[in-house]
Amino acid sequence: MEQTLLAEHLETLREDLAYHQLRVLLLVVAVAGSEGHSRKLDGLTKLAKLDFLLRYPGLSPTVLEKLDPQDSRLHLGEHPSLASTDVEAPMTRYRYGPWDDRYYPIIGALVGRGLVRYVKGRKGSVALSPTPAGKKIAAEIRTSSAWHFTFDRSLAIAEASAGLTGNTLKNLIYDRLPALMDRPHRELIK
Repeated sequence: MEQTLLAEHLETLREDLAYHQLRVLLLVVAVAGSEGHSRKLDGLTKLAKLDFLLRYPGLSPTVLEKLDPQDSRLHLGEHPSLASTDVEAPMTRYRYGPWDDRYYPIIGALVGRGLVRYVKGRKGSVALSPTPAGKKIAAEIRTSSAWHFTFDRSLAIAEASAGLTGNTLKNLIYDRLPALMDRPHRELIK
């Protein structure tokens, strides 16, 4: 019985990490392919803040003034609950804003599989760039019914955040969503 529970737990964990890896891959591909990002996603802070806006798409236009709430790529009209913080994969409030402890294994897995690579970022930060294999995988999955909303949102967020640093995004989130950020560290953002 315990072996079955352990096997089920491990399978759920694998599925969970695969889901997050695909979402982050689509985000990196969208950002690297948009003007104003130097063909890379620059820094873990920027990754976390853009991923926050991707996971909470209804909040994205509040944070990114260049993003029209009526932008069809957000697909908000099709899912009214996305305007709130009732999301599939909530993030936690951390010292520098929204964060997910899974980023390190997610990025490591994507790099290990040859889907993204580390490149030099601004001021010595770590930046991510998709590899040809990563772009190919993203091109294959982004049109699937399960992932096209995510890729559309990634594109909209990437375009609206062009030229913004991770620190700038963090400050915008704090300034424009004070009720969500005024909570204890490690609390889920709901």
